[in-house]
Amino acid sequence: MVVVKTSDLAPTAIVKFFGAGTAACVADLVTFPLDTAKVRLQIQGESKSSIEGQKVKYKGVFGTINTMVKTEGPSSLYNGLVAGLHRQMSFASVRIGLYDSMKQLYTKGSESAGIGSQLMAGCTTGAMAVAFAQPTDVVKVRFQAQVRQPDGGSVKRYKGTFDAYRTIARDEGIQGLWKDNMPCHFTAAFGAGFCTTIVASPVDVVKTRFMNSVPGQYSSAINCAITMLIKEGPTAFYKGWCMSQ
Repeated sequence: MVVVKTSDLAPTAIVKFFGAGTAACVADLVTFPLDTAKVRLQIQGESKSSIEGQKVKYKGVFGTINTMVKTEGPSSLYNGLVAGLHRQMSFASVRIGLYDSMKQLYTKGSESAGIGSQLMAGCTTGAMAVAFAQPTDVVKVRFQAQVRQPDGGSVKRYKGTFDAYRTIARDEGIQGLWKDNMPCHFTAAFGAGFCTTIVASPVDVVKTRFMNSVPGQYSSAINCAITMLIKEGPTAFYKGWCMSQ
């Protein structure tokens, strides 16, 4: 009689789903300040005063973090953390946690999965993850871009994370929560295998600017990209890309 140990059993789809999301949340807690700094660098130059040649506030990733801590306090590095954790739970859980299940679906239960099945499983879970996580990403970027004034007198766009979801849906429509879903996220995802950083960085910058924009500021993601190119030049698409910027 063969005794199967509990440790020998493969984890269920539910365990993989929540395990992937939890692991991503833990990682996000560590890397979130870097992501916030990246967003600040990406939106720098958007305001009229920056375009007209005034002093650049943020220089480099670590320079940005240092400036934020001095002018806004350490907690500013975690603006939008709740939405960030929402994003990790919804994105990583689907993208990673459901990958094996989707691969089995394409291979019809066969243990041998060809490159085509793997690619289809990856594309499917990636598309599903983007669709589910997009509203959380929009809210996260909005909070990360919100600058706190030293005197504490800054006007908050939203009272909290859930208020942000409600306010965006009310003021901008449901489509406001899915800003820039198709053009930017999928381009970044499928371009990852081909010189990832060079290809995806401009897309990511445009995505951040467009997500953070007020209604009517840009007519589309393409209009946002054209406006950046005209007003700030090609280098604007690589803001936040490297620490030497």
